[in-house]
Amino acid sequence: MAIAVTNPPETHPLSKGHDGRSVDYAALLRAAQGGNQAAMERLLMKSQEIAYRFSLLVCGHADDADDAMQEALLKTYRHAAQIKEPAAFRTWLYRTVKNACLISRRKRVDEPARLQSLDDVMVGPDGTVQRIDAEDTGRRPDQVMENSRLRQSLHRALQTLPPDSRLIVFLREVEGLSTREVAAVVGISEANVKTRLHRARLSLRQHLEAP
Repeated sequence: MAIAVTNPPETHPLSKGHDGRSVDYAALLRAAQGGNQAAMERLLMKSQEIAYRFSLLVCGHADDADDAMQEALLKTYRHAAQIKEPAAFRTWLYRTVKNACLISRRKRVDEPARLQSLDDVMVGPDGTVQRIDAEDTGRRPDQVMENSRLRQSLHRALQTLPPDSRLIVFLREVEGLSTREVAAVVGISEANVKTRLHRARLSLRQHLEAP
């Protein structure tokens, strides 16, 4: 069976409305491992969404992100039966995407300098990153303008973070991974994840509070 990979989702790394936290990837993987083809197809479809979103962040280049996503989907299809811990599937997928992006990055001299898009997130008073609702056509123009300013400020603030810290913020606060899962994806200790996340929150808050 050939893997039907659709065009990259019309989304961005911090896209609103993704359901990475609500989809039961472990159940889908177990069903796929048991020969349920419909479960495999749904697993690939849902994996495509989070793989492309994450690959845009890590790779930085749309072409590399597309290649990394397709590589991750191919490995998911070929090696699903060999994944021994279905509950850790998302961690495995993020790590697969990251490795594919690193290979692509070695072919380029430039390091991705920023997130592709930050249209649907904002930073709270404590420095935590939160998704915000899409523009409501019923909002007053001044409210829309204020949201636009917040997004631009967040965009600039996140660019000031080191790449690994941006990944940690994204995985922990936007994708909802646990500290242990983030540590497994990034390749550092849980203590380091907590330290970098704390520093990132402080940095974001200070940057946004600066006059």
